[in-house]
Amino acid sequence: MNPTHQAPCFRKEADSFGTVNIPPDRYYGAQTGRAMIHFQIGDERMPISLIHTIGLLKKAAALANRDLGLLSVEKTVWIAAAAEEVSDGLWDAHFPLGVWQTGSGTQSHMNVNEVIANRAIVLAGGMIGSGDPVHAHDDVNLSQSSNDVFPTAMHAATVIALEKKLFPAVQTLRETLKVKAREFDLILKIGRTHLMDAVPMTLGQEFGGYVSQLDMNLERLSSLLPSLYSVPIGGTAVGTGINAPPDFGERVCHHFFLLTGIPFSCASNKFSELAAHDTLVHTSGTLRTLAVSLMKIADDLRWMGSGPRSGLGELHLPENEQGSSIMPGKVNPTQCEAMRMVCVQVMGNDAAIGFAGSLGNFELNVFKPLIIYNLLQSIRILSDACHTFTRYCVSGLTPNREQLKRDVEKSLMLVTILSPRLGYDKATEIAQKADKENKTLREATLELGYLSEEEFNQMTSLEKMIPLSAA
Repeated sequence: MNPTHQAPCFRKEADSFGTVNIPPDRYYGAQTGRAMIHFQIGDERMPISLIHTIGLLKKAAALANRDLGLLSVEKTVWIAAAAEEVSDGLWDAHFPLGVWQTGSGTQSHMNVNEVIANRAIVLAGGMIGSGDPVHAHDDVNLSQSSNDVFPTAMHAATVIALEKKLFPAVQTLRETLKVKAREFDLILKIGRTHLMDAVPMTLGQEFGGYVSQLDMNLERLSSLLPSLYSVPIGGTAVGTGINAPPDFGERVCHHFFLLTGIPFSCASNKFSELAAHDTLVHTSGTLRTLAVSLMKIADDLRWMGSGPRSGLGELHLPENEQGSSIMPGKVNPTQCEAMRMVCVQVMGNDAAIGFAGSLGNFELNVFKPLIIYNLLQSIRILSDACHTFTRYCVSGLTPNREQLKRDVEKSLMLVTILSPRLGYDKATEIAQKADKENKTLREATLELGYLSEEEFNQMTSLEKMIPLSAA
């Protein structure tokens, strides 16, 4: 019997260290193959959105090199087509490298170069792995370095994630809270300070506070964009621009703008953008501030929805799923809990980014993969959490009017509104009598003879207690 013909289980690609076995159906090459051997650390993969962004950047770079007469029209067409396929996600499975690699992101950058080169070779009718007619270093990486490409892509991926994911998600949550603030505008409730009963307010005013928090967060996030638009492309290895034409960076930014509509520009000082990532550290800090606000909102709703019979019970939270494997009928504030976990993760990510940003030495910060992995994760999970929190929690909130009314009627802190007329001491006497004798403030006030019933009713009217609208 003749042996069955089998395709080879790998192809050999060479680099300066020798040959590496590569699966025949993969477009990456020797440098990626070596990195897969040497960096078997954890399960965290380089964010695919960053890979897509580097693909866009490579297309822009090819067009810039063509403009400068450094790359032939034919090679430009092949590289641009392959780079566009990468940016469109056609070859996501060909980017296997993890976050924990060299601190400049060189392995993942070369992974992109190799995939684009080999795909371009196939588009040109050549043999994969041959370097002909497109070479990963000489053509795809022409006029570039990992040290300027990777941080440029970090900025670009961050801007894209903010504009396409986070801004819309936070804005939708903000608008939904605004609707609730208007719906709840005239619903009286007891405010709380120090977790203790305070003076009355409306539920709408409380929700209006959440709206204002998100408004300020959106302003802070939007203010990040001008500094994120500044990128170091064209600085190559250390910021001097060695091996790149003087106007290469500006041309790349121009073509990137045509591809994305994002107005990137070359940094006025490329040295600082390679050696430090202060802009991304600041961005992370702003995300942390958003997480702080969302934590407060989610925690408030969780407390107001606690019960249903032994908690505050001020709000009815949507019942989305069973809450216990042992207690039948139990429903938990799961969206609030998910949001709070996301917020804690973002705060942790910010701590890691801050440490990483502080450890740049001389001309290069070598914590780039860690910074962008944590930053993009923060943006992603905040965006997703805002969407689910809006849809499955905030949109379906309803007030427990009976409970809110009971709490107002039995509150002792209504006595505050009597203090300007009766004085602090008499007001305190009323509150203590009502508390000790389990009476309402109305009953205690009338029994002490400090006010008539008509006077009490007039002083504790809604207009007196709530001078401001939530709208």
